[in-house]
Amino acid sequence: MTPPPETLAEVAGLRLAWTPWSLAVSLVLWLLVAAVCAVGWWRSGFHRGPGLLELLRLLIATLVLWLLNQPEWVTRRRPVEKPSIAVLIDGSRSMETRDVLRGGPASADGGDHPDPVGAPLSRAESVAPLADASFWQPLAARFAVGVEPFATVREDAGLPAAGTDLHAPLVAATRRTPPPRAIVLASDGGWNAGPPPVQAAAALRLAGIPVHVVPAGSPTPLPDVAVASLDCPVTGVVGKPVRLPFTIRSTLPRQQPATVVVETSDGQTFTRQLRLASMGRTTDVVSWTPAAVGDYTVRVRVQPQPGELLPDNNARSAPIGIREEKLRVLVVESVPRWEYRYLRNALSRDPGVELSCLLFHPGLSRVGGGNKDYIRRFPGSLEELSRFDVVFLGDVGLAPGQLTEEDCRLLKGLVEYQAAGLVFMPGWLGHEMSLADSPLGDLLPVVLDAAAPGGTGTAVPGRFALTDTGRTSLLTRLADTPEENAAVWEGLPGFQWYGPVLRTKAGGEVLAVHEDAANEYGRIPLLVTRPFGAGKVLFMATDGAWRWRKGVEDRYHYRFWGQVVRWMAYRRSMAKGERMRLLFSPEQPEVGQGVTLDGNVTDAGGEPLRSGSVVAVVTAPSGGIERVRLAAPGDQGTWGVFSGAWRPREPGRHVVTLECADTGDRLEAAVFVQGVEGEPIGEAARPDVLEEIARLSGGTVTAVDALPEVLRQLERLPESPPELQRLRLWSHPLALAAVVGLLGLFWAGRKWQGLL
Repeated sequence: MTPPPETLAEVAGLRLAWTPWSLAVSLVLWLLVAAVCAVGWWRSGFHRGPGLLELLRLLIATLVLWLLNQPEWVTRRRPVEKPSIAVLIDGSRSMETRDVLRGGPASADGGDHPDPVGAPLSRAESVAPLADASFWQPLAARFAVGVEPFATVREDAGLPAAGTDLHAPLVAATRRTPPPRAIVLASDGGWNAGPPPVQAAAALRLAGIPVHVVPAGSPTPLPDVAVASLDCPVTGVVGKPVRLPFTIRSTLPRQQPATVVVETSDGQTFTRQLRLASMGRTTDVVSWTPAAVGDYTVRVRVQPQPGELLPDNNARSAPIGIREEKLRVLVVESVPRWEYRYLRNALSRDPGVELSCLLFHPGLSRVGGGNKDYIRRFPGSLEELSRFDVVFLGDVGLAPGQLTEEDCRLLKGLVEYQAAGLVFMPGWLGHEMSLADSPLGDLLPVVLDAAAPGGTGTAVPGRFALTDTGRTSLLTRLADTPEENAAVWEGLPGFQWYGPVLRTKAGGEVLAVHEDAANEYGRIPLLVTRPFGAGKVLFMATDGAWRWRKGVEDRYHYRFWGQVVRWMAYRRSMAKGERMRLLFSPEQPEVGQGVTLDGNVTDAGGEPLRSGSVVAVVTAPSGGIERVRLAAPGDQGTWGVFSGAWRPREPGRHVVTLECADTGDRLEAAVFVQGVEGEPIGEAARPDVLEEIARLSGGTVTAVDALPEVLRQLERLPESPPELQRLRLWSHPLALAAVVGLLGLFWAGRKWQGLL
């Protein structure tokens, strides 16, 4: 830190950086050397020659001890270069928010503003004069002004990051040589990455660098209505309803009726009349049934509202691919109980499902059934089992005449590596208890009660109670609105048996619990889901869903199981060909976000490809091509799984082509990459953060409508103090040369006197 001008005269000249210890040691050693020199001269009879040698010895000791106290020669000089001013302008995405009203301060009440002129400015536009070199011309005679827009980037790939760091550019200013005389920071104060910026302000205070801040944006949201999200699925099935949930964010000061229009690129239009919550979010859903296969775009827009100042964010679009559906489902059961019979009927009548059933009925000479849906044995090879998208395991287990250890291992791999779904449906025989000690034990989302393997039967019907997660889950959606759905579940016929469940395992999501029954872990979970590897698992702890047909026929029973099958097979349906399948996660990644690509490849005979050359060719919207080589890590090669990682560098629709040189097959899929949100547009500014930076660093705060005040503040800065130049004598080469030279002279003198 440069000393203030009034103390410069005190530090100029010769100075010693001594400490009490170094001074005390030096004095003691000097007195000892002086005593030795005096004794030596006395013993020589006070002759002239030895006296000169002892004097030289004392001189050498004095020089060494003087250097021990670090002498420096300090001089002053006026700076040759102009001091600099660093102007830091925030270039993050949040600066695109249009909430700066011309002619007066921003307001969130939708009322009158002093002399408003035109539409609101964006925060970046309000501080744009600071980026103009002519604005700083009045300071050109004294300072060198450098304008530096800043925005956080990923250093590893040069990609926009999902956060804004105010700390980094401020700290970087303190490390310059020479450091700037002052900093001007124009920002909205938003930060969501890096250390708190007030830490940098403290460092700037110590360095004597004030930060003059220019807050941009309104500290309260302006009256606005925006489409906050459109949760459109990546793929859908032709002829099947597709749910399109959307959320409208409103910062209007009162509840407001609004018209929301959902448009699809095939020409269908849906209109919703909503009452938007004040300063909150309103969620609704539209059901759309696509009539043909193809790639579509869904657009949600809300009509501009009275008093709204930011109408440019009232719409949002998302792509969706519509495909043909033919899901292969396997149902395995021991006895044909009512739950099995009604489930089999529901799935066999579903035109999008190809059903296979395997019945281990006790007393039959061989397994199987009476029509074309039945198979005679469990699929015992990878080729046979990998055909199925979803497997239902009823009241079966690891036992003679039922599943084998190898069957369980194959089922586990089918879920873990090939993104299939597995549904556990226990029964009163309790065969599922043996699965806990099989390879399928890792997939069970619940801990089973070994003390009651047959479950619990009740004379009074029990009922489902949806959890918070269950109220919003696609699996439990039996009506179009949350209110109607809750009423449907409350009115469903009850069940009179539930499975031996103690509690949910870590990672499981409970969708429904028993309305009354509970144990030491809480109410008994009845409907639990859990992801496992690339696939999904569902545990249904009752066998009374068939009763839901009472009085309404297939209305709820068929819908529930149809949703289960399609939800569990969703990932396998992303992109698939005759012998290839492509899975990617996340489904709609952001720019710079890592994407996992998993390719399932089979050979011409239908066997999973165990080794080979599999490449994903990614074509970006700009036309750039990137090749990602997929490998078979670990034992995934047994399942024909090839995995790789890709990081998208631009938003938009990317075409991923999966190619296998060994089989000659190709498969194309579309991946929509979203732009990085970072600091979202529309959030309130945080001038309090900037004011704290200015206070701690000794700077000032200037409003965007008074930018010339920044020039006046900088003109008041005192002249730069003279620079101090320090010549460290104690480490200078000449000092070492002087010591060595004197020691050589002392050695020559002793030899001349005959003392050596």
